[in-house]
Amino acid sequence: MNWTPFSFIVVNLARQIRAGEITFSGVNSTLPMLACLLAKRAYDFPFTYINVAGGVEPQPVSVPQSSSDPAIVHGSPAIFANQDFYDLCARGGLDLVYLGCAQIDAEGRTNVSAIGSWENPKVRLPGGGGAAVMLPTAKRVVTWRTDHTPRALVDKLDFVTASGNMTALVTPLAVFTREPRAGSRFILESYHPQTTIAYIQTHTGFTFDFTRAQVAAPITVRELDALNTLDAGGQFSAAVNH
Repeated sequence: MNWTPFSFIVVNLARQIRAGEITFSGVNSTLPMLACLLAKRAYDFPFTYINVAGGVEPQPVSVPQSSSDPAIVHGSPAIFANQDFYDLCARGGLDLVYLGCAQIDAEGRTNVSAIGSWENPKVRLPGGGGAAVMLPTAKRVVTWRTDHTPRALVDKLDFVTASGNMTALVTPLAVFTREPRAGSRFILESYHPQTTIAYIQTHTGFTFDFTRAQVAAPITVRELDALNTLDAGGQFSAAVNH
């Protein structure tokens, strides 16, 4: 199967999950939600999935339409309040957290506060939410963008909302990774087989090391089957594959 932007993002987000981890997906995070549900279906290893709606190891009978859909808590043996998963993260209990961003730089710092100057912004964004708590305290944080442009992947943020343990960035073109330590920069780990490193460079606002980059491993049969089950009507892929 040829990768689509939708499948490349969701599958490569799912591939960030490791055996035995406690994994959390945040608000307005439909693609990471699908990635976690895909991992439950496509991978043999166990992990614990918690979501921003409060579900702990949910067993949805229908595919949730958003990360806040009540379906995402169906079958949960426990329901977490917001303060519960913030507290869990602050105590080092969340291994992997998916958090969105409007801008991200080479050191994994994110902006979800304002585009333009703080005093007179072009766009006022929703603000940090859990990012200021979770990005520095989760063991690993992964983010994503449905576009791959210098406007989003920037050399310098307009505003630094949060920084800390960002370890991966997934776009329709590429997977970047970094070590979760101060000063560490993203490197290009893998990329879409129908693009080139040169093209990624021209569409990325920051510079990066690409010496170890490889073409992304093909989607597996189990990943494809799980993805087709989760997006049987094509409504999720239609929002990304445009």
